[in-house]
Amino acid sequence: MAVKMRMKGAILPGNSTVELKDFEVPKPGFGQVLIRTKATTICGSDIRCIYREHTGKGPEGYIPGMIAGHEPCGLIVEEGEGLRRFKKGDRVIVYHISGCGVCNNCRRGYYISCTSKYRAAYGWQRNGGMGEYILADEKDLIALPDELTYKDGAQVACGFGTVYEAIEKIGISGNDAVLVTGLGPVGLAALMLSKALGANMLIGVEMNDYRIDLAKKLGLVDHVFKPGDDTLNKILELTNGQGVERAIDCSASDPGRQLAIRATKSYGKIAFVGEGGTCTFNPSPDIIHGQKTIYGSWVTSLWRMEELVDKLVRWNIHPDKLITHEFTLDRAPEAYALMASGECGKVAVVFGDQDEK
Repeated sequence: MAVKMRMKGAILPGNSTVELKDFEVPKPGFGQVLIRTKATTICGSDIRCIYREHTGKGPEGYIPGMIAGHEPCGLIVEEGEGLRRFKKGDRVIVYHISGCGVCNNCRRGYYISCTSKYRAAYGWQRNGGMGEYILADEKDLIALPDELTYKDGAQVACGFGTVYEAIEKIGISGNDAVLVTGLGPVGLAALMLSKALGANMLIGVEMNDYRIDLAKKLGLVDHVFKPGDDTLNKILELTNGQGVERAIDCSASDPGRQLAIRATKSYGKIAFVGEGGTCTFNPSPDIIHGQKTIYGSWVTSLWRMEELVDKLVRWNIHPDKLITHEFTLDRAPEAYALMASGECGKVAVVFGDQDEK
C-alpha cells in the first residue's frame, strides 16, 4: 500500500472534546522511520492532563495542536537514512518518550526521566499515535514479535511497561499475596502480570462495578472488595491477620494508598504507580515499625520494555485482553468520551488491517 500525502490526526483542545485535523504525512530524516499506525490505546494521563484541560506541566505539558496518543504500535513503511537495526516491513512498538540519548538517564534506558531540552514525548510535545502515520526515531522503537498483536503492542507502550517496572522493583513470585488498589487498565495489567508471575493470592479493591466485573470475568482476581471502613479487616482476615507481601497502588487516591500501606505485612513492599493525588499516613505505625518499603515507579526503561515483550511471548499472555472497546479514528471523540467515563477497560483506536505485515 502506497504512503498517502495527507493524513488525518486527532488533537485534544482541552475542553473534553476531540478534533480531527488534516496533516501532511512526514518524511523520515536521518535515523528516523515512518510508521503506519495500526493501534493506539488511550491512557488515563491523556484524560487527566489533556482531554479535560491543558494543565500538564513539564513532561505532561501538551503542545496544543499536536496529534495525541502516546501508546502507539504499527508497521514501518518508509526508512530514513542511517538506520542501524530496523527496516521497512518491521512491526514495532513506539516507546513514547524520545529522550536526548546522551544524558545519564537516557544511557540507562530511562528516556522517561530525561530532563534535556531535547526530550519530547509522542502525543505530548511531538505528534503521536492518534494519526494514520507517525514519524519516530529508530532509537525509540521496540520490535513487536509476530506472536503479539498490534493491540498487544499498544498496551505495552505505556500501561504494561509501567506495571512491569513496578513489579520488578518490588519482586513478585509464588510466595506472595498481592493487593492491587484501583482496577482501571493499569490495575488490571498489574493483576495480569502478577498472575503470570505466580502470585498465590490476588486481591483487588475498586469502586467501579464495571471494572470489578471485568476483573472477575477475565479471571484476574481471587477476591475483590469495594473501598470501605471494613476493607482493611477483610484483607487481613484473608491473610491470617498478617497482610499481603506485596501491594501496588494504581488508584492515585489517598484512601487507596493508605490501604495499600496498611494491608501490607511487616517487611513487605509497596509500589505507587497511580499518578497525582496525595498520601497521608503515620510513619511509625504504618511504615517504620513494620519495616515496610514504598517504591515510586514511573513508566519503564527501553531494555525492560524489550524484556517484557519477550516474556509476554513465553508466558503466552495477551495484554489486548484488557481492551473492551475499539474505535476507528473517525470515532475518536467517542473513544475518549468513553475512556473519560470509566465505564470500560482499555479503549483502543485501530487503523486498517490488523493482520498486515
